[in-house]
Amino acid sequence: MATPETAPTGPGTSSRQSAAPADRVHVTRSRANPGGGDVEVDDAIPFRSRKPSWLKVPPPGGPTYRRLKATIGDEGLNTVCEEANCPNIGECWERGTATFMILGDVCTRRCGFCNVQTGKPTFNDPLEPLRVANQVKQLGLRHAVVTSVDRDDLPDYGAGAFVGVVRSIRRLAPGCTVELLTPDFRGQEMPLARVVAEKPDVFNHNVETVPRLYPKARRGSKFMRSARVLRMAREMGEGEVITKSGLMVGLGEQFDELVETFGVLREHGVQILTVGQYLRPTENHLPVARYWHPDEFRALEKAARELGFESVAAGPLVRSSYHADQSAREAAEGRGRAPGQDAA
Repeated sequence: MATPETAPTGPGTSSRQSAAPADRVHVTRSRANPGGGDVEVDDAIPFRSRKPSWLKVPPPGGPTYRRLKATIGDEGLNTVCEEANCPNIGECWERGTATFMILGDVCTRRCGFCNVQTGKPTFNDPLEPLRVANQVKQLGLRHAVVTSVDRDDLPDYGAGAFVGVVRSIRRLAPGCTVELLTPDFRGQEMPLARVVAEKPDVFNHNVETVPRLYPKARRGSKFMRSARVLRMAREMGEGEVITKSGLMVGLGEQFDELVETFGVLREHGVQILTVGQYLRPTENHLPVARYWHPDEFRALEKAARELGFESVAAGPLVRSSYHADQSAREAAEGRGRAPGQDAA
């Protein structure tokens, strides 16, 4: 891995960019030690206990799913659908939506809930944006979600790769709407501004959990920093970019805490909200405090809509990209325009 002073840059990055600050480097762990298994949670649910019936889904295997899996694998691309063991992978891929994960599969942070491995990244393929766009075109995707691991080792935090992907998809698959799910770029305005300037249809950054739980769930991240990123994206987008965020439940948060967090996101201009149940990937990850009932998710959705969100998806199996095309369309229509159509 290159040091911060010699780290490779992604597409569109400048050799004149300043070196990474010393506080950018984080202590990281492998997938086997993500940093959550040592956290004590009162009355935590045992890892191998039986899950409620509402969390069970049939295994994927439809024709579109099989085609996407084979094609994506042949191209050597990563999807967060697979890396995060998403329970909705079959449904989403059959709908013609997929979430690509760029900049490799090694993250520089170690959130206690995440199944993506952490460590020292070495991946840097300047042709990756074109390869992703080519896959979007070949697969005929209607809505492409592009995310990445955290790359705190890069001078631009990976912003250049996001820029390259948006430009490439616009060129090769102009009929496909584009949603970006980005890291927080350490709260820096310039990387964020470069990404938002490309006018993705949706800019998404997940806050993941309530502020109180950040020290144990999102080490290396800050809730208000993430909230400011969302507010800045909304302002920089000048009405042409829809903003979105998502949270998990099951880490020990309370209903009122969640609603209060929703309110903070609305105050920062977030338009689309997703809320889903946290499922523990391995015994080494954060334990599940409890499983929320579908009725509770309906109450959360009602509370969120009363706060003014233009689109809300809340349910046990909801993930950030769940029905992302539908959420984007709902939010865009609420603003009087179709997805992918420039604001007047």
